Amino acid sequence: QVQLVESGGGLVQAGGSLRLSCAASGLTFSSYSMGWFRQAPGKEREFVAAISWGGGTIVYADSVKGRFTISRDDAKNMVYLQMNSLKLEDTAVYYCAAGLFAVVRALQRPNSYTYWGQGTQVTVSS
Repeated sequence: QVQLVESGGGLVQAGGSLRLSCAASGLTFSSYSMGWFRQAPGKEREFVAAISWGGGTIVYADSVKGRFTISRDDAKNMVYLQMNSLKLEDTAVYYCAAGLFAVVRALQRPNSYTYWGQGTQVTVSS
């Protein structure tokens, strides 16, 4: 049974920072590419960041580039999203996802991912 569990969300003022964590179990973690997506009320699910199996390829959405950092620790079966300089528009439910694929473009596509976490709420206030 594969499980992805996000944590670290919460309420933060604009300009502040949060670190999201995703704990994976039930899969050979090192073989999976991992992604972060977010969904704000009334909006489509949006790609945020992804890291390939082995960590050799990292991709960010333009909206978060320079502010967010994705990383993985295969020894701990963990993926992280460090979020700095948070903006009001970063408010969303953030989801962790896992998938097996080799094409770089697939990292940004929700349909590429097989497993999803339950999400964690990030709220940025003024």
